[in-house]
Amino acid sequence: MSFVKSLVCRECGREYPESPLYVCDFCFGPLEVKYDYEGMRGVVTRESIARGPLTMWRYRDLLPVGDGHLIDIAAGFTPLLKADNLGRLLGLCELYLKNDCVNPSYSFKDRVVAVASSKALEFGFSTIACASTGNLACSVAAHGAKAGMRTYVFIPSDLEQGKVIGAAIYGPTLVAVDGSYDDVNRLCSELADRYGWAFVNINVRPYYSEGSKTLGYEVAEQLGWRAPDHAIVPMASGSLFTKVYKGLNELANLGIIDPVRTRMSGAQAAGCSPIVTAYEHKSFNIKPIKPNTIAKSLAIGNPADGYYALKVIAASGGAAAAVTDDEVVEGIKLLAETEGVFAETAGGVTVAALKKLAASGVVRPDELTVAYITGNGLKTQEAVMGKLKEPLHIKPTVTAFEEAVAQRKDLAPLSV
Repeated sequence: MSFVKSLVCRECGREYPESPLYVCDFCFGPLEVKYDYEGMRGVVTRESIARGPLTMWRYRDLLPVGDGHLIDIAAGFTPLLKADNLGRLLGLCELYLKNDCVNPSYSFKDRVVAVASSKALEFGFSTIACASTGNLACSVAAHGAKAGMRTYVFIPSDLEQGKVIGAAIYGPTLVAVDGSYDDVNRLCSELADRYGWAFVNINVRPYYSEGSKTLGYEVAEQLGWRAPDHAIVPMASGSLFTKVYKGLNELANLGIIDPVRTRMSGAQAAGCSPIVTAYEHKSFNIKPIKPNTIAKSLAIGNPADGYYALKVIAASGGAAAAVTDDEVVEGIKLLAETEGVFAETAGGVTVAALKKLAASGVVRPDELTVAYITGNGLKTQEAVMGKLKEPLHIKPTVTAFEEAVAQRKDLAPLSV
């Protein structure tokens, strides 16, 4: 059953019935889902969750979906990895990685799109669409195919080829737009008004964004029903960041975990860091910028939830850090070389920011810290091309192998 009561404006508090609506008619504030938490108590428990499938849908009662058909490609319940090697290098005793690289379309976007596509069908839409920096394009295309819906995916024309192919393989109408993500999003906002389509991150956004809460639920469950002390989360629009925190607090409010004391720290690339810039200036005012970074999945110059992300940072006692493109690449390599996880550029941002925050003492050595790795590195291979060790090219003889090793100063001498 659904425990949704209404939509509510985050600014003025006005309520609206469930519908594909995302902006308050009165003050133009963003809408979010309001739940009947009293009705949930005693119904949503550790035991009821444990009886669910090993996917994000084990938390169905906490999500804004009704009793209808779910669009399920088995997203969620991804590994929580103890990162001993990386932790030792950074001086952190209890470091974990939430590895969302292994979702079906290889990013955390499968969580939000699973909810949005299911809700779109519930509302009677036959066409699903999105504006995307890449990962969302892949996920919407995959879920649209699974749902049998017409699918339109709008992307910046300079997107990484791995993400273009990762979306195109599912057969959507793929539209490459000359301009930044913010240009694409403006176009899609106009199209959402003109056509009766479910744009997952526009007119279905209040429901879509709730899917990110499952990253909070899962970490708490995988830690033995407790919230982490510190969470490091990449920020683009800021929605993921706020919803992880919301998910943890919902569990606490229902008595499923103890009160949340998680410090929430956000990570951005320096070439697109409007939220971090506001944080550093001790301001809640976001100044839009033109993105210029290899971390294209985080390249949103005018983040819709930036203000709310800053509020979460302040409320939780967290922090924020921005890292250069060179640091992003080093973060990708560091994560792969220490923990065997190949992340996209957003993962490099998270690891590089974690390194910076740990070195400055913001992330304390004794904190149980979770770093969220949200996408797979095979999608952004361009970022590390030419910056990795070249293979040894040899004739098929032992002598040729030994000579090649001896000539490479970066390799240890061979020993029998």
